[in-house]
Amino acid sequence: MTKPVGKPDAGKLHVRFDERGEETERATSASPRLSSTLLKRQKNDSTDAEAICEAVTRPTMRFVPTKTVEQQSGLMLHRARHLFIRQQTAVINSIRAYLAEFGIVAPVGRRGVEQLLEIVADRADYRLPQVARACLAALGSQLRALKAQILEFDRRIISWHRSSATSKRLDAIPGVGPALATALVASVADAKAFRSGRDFSAWVGLVPKQNSSGGKDKLGSISKQGDRYLRSLFTAGALAVIRYAKIRGMGHRPWLTALLARRPTKVAAIALANKLARMAWAMMASGERYREPVALAA
Repeated sequence: MTKPVGKPDAGKLHVRFDERGEETERATSASPRLSSTLLKRQKNDSTDAEAICEAVTRPTMRFVPTKTVEQQSGLMLHRARHLFIRQQTAVINSIRAYLAEFGIVAPVGRRGVEQLLEIVADRADYRLPQVARACLAALGSQLRALKAQILEFDRRIISWHRSSATSKRLDAIPGVGPALATALVASVADAKAFRSGRDFSAWVGLVPKQNSSGGKDKLGSISKQGDRYLRSLFTAGALAVIRYAKIRGMGHRPWLTALLARRPTKVAAIALANKLARMAWAMMASGERYREPVALAA
């Protein structure tokens, strides 16, 4: 028999199963930031439990919907790929830094790294001591392994994208590719848990931070709260749309043209990312397909 369990959402427990594989508990998760405001002076297991009990009984508390096993697996796929990309960047920076100590530099970019690895493999180049060459060769092997692993994860993401109807619908939005579409499907358990597109955009951290008081609205930069990975994908997609529009002309995007005329490119990219997030929420909540605006369709 399934028992409801209240806990702060930390990504460690969604469903608990018994030894027969049957579901025994399904967690009702609340944001740890919201439940921590109800803590008393000292933090221990007893006061934590009391704060959680107080939080889950409040009528205005916002709960985190439980993800399915498929969503958790897809999210793990994205997190592991992102970890490999960070490791790849660290290895590339190490190779460049170590070779720069011997006066060997190369242009920025993928081709520059390949030139450096060719120098490492060339034993006739006496600028590198034998011990340094062995260390750099090991880093080069690690870099090649990381690249192969990233490519394999990219193939898995594409395969999962093709098997998901929601992901394929989201892919039709300009600036949303298979990576962002599958990340949205994996991260958002229930789009209807958000009351509006602005709530969803605020959850991603793409809305201005408020510091209002006395009836005066004071808005700052974006809050940067919520899922940093989703926010970075939305921003990268918005920058790609702007870059493509500048190359192909922006006459068919009047809103973006007017925004770029009065704001810097990166500020416009954040505004466009906010708009893309709201569009993605509307499609996930309603199940509709992407419809081009009249200006674009013309």
